[in-house]
Amino acid sequence: MLFSSEPIRSRQNRTVVELAKLTDRRTREAVKLFRFDGVKLAEEAIASGAEIPQMFLRESEAKTIVAALEERTERSLAERVGKIVCLDDGVFDRVSEEKSPEGVICVAKYIDKFQKNVTIYNDADFSELADERIVLLEAVRDPVNIGAVIRSAAAFGVDRLIVSADCADIYHPKAVRASMGTIFRQKIDRTDRLPEVIGQLRESGRRVFAAALDRDALRLGTFRIEKGDCVVIGNEGHGLTEQILSVCDGNVYIPMTERTESLNAAVAASLLMWEFSK
Repeated sequence: MLFSSEPIRSRQNRTVVELAKLTDRRTREAVKLFRFDGVKLAEEAIASGAEIPQMFLRESEAKTIVAALEERTERSLAERVGKIVCLDDGVFDRVSEEKSPEGVICVAKYIDKFQKNVTIYNDADFSELADERIVLLEAVRDPVNIGAVIRSAAAFGVDRLIVSADCADIYHPKAVRASMGTIFRQKIDRTDRLPEVIGQLRESGRRVFAAALDRDALRLGTFRIEKGDCVVIGNEGHGLTEQILSVCDGNVYIPMTERTESLNAAVAASLLMWEFSK
């Protein structure tokens, strides 16, 4: 196993500075690397086969964490991690994204670089995905919501998420954490042509519903959902754009009491996924 010769004790160390920069989306996209904190996420990444060039460990817990990860994943970290670096406890705590650091931070390559289950499409033919359960997102900007939707998609058997290019970055540390590791296995496509994608799905014989309330909207649970039906969930504050609404087959709404006007986007997505997956 390759450790740095001595634990890093300076916050200004170049390796530590580069790690801290990965909280910025532009940096992540430039180097095609993202970071995530915690034992659970490290375990999921290792088990799924993610490429992990670097792993940072809190000096006082390094041996314990290595032993725990190797036991849980039944894999040697020497074979799965490019380089393991120990950080002084104080330095580790300052660069960690967690309020209560668990002692491990991983740096991984973008998922599409090792598994091709996250892709960026501009003109792909989604009509070929006839047997997949699909949910679409437009302009969901909160990374926590994106991560939670990914987690729910995995739980309810959604085969593929298709997200618009203006959604929050799936590699944001908060999104990765909220996904609870399901990001390493969930198929996700990002497109800057969401209306065209919806058109392709409809041309293939699918119905695509918009999660929106109007006088003609169908109440969830009162109509028959057919195999292949899809649903589009919109922005947390503004919902779906008129352009998306105009290309869908119809609208569907979740019945609620008068005590609130709307649901959190991730909660709404979970309810819709559950109903559409039954």
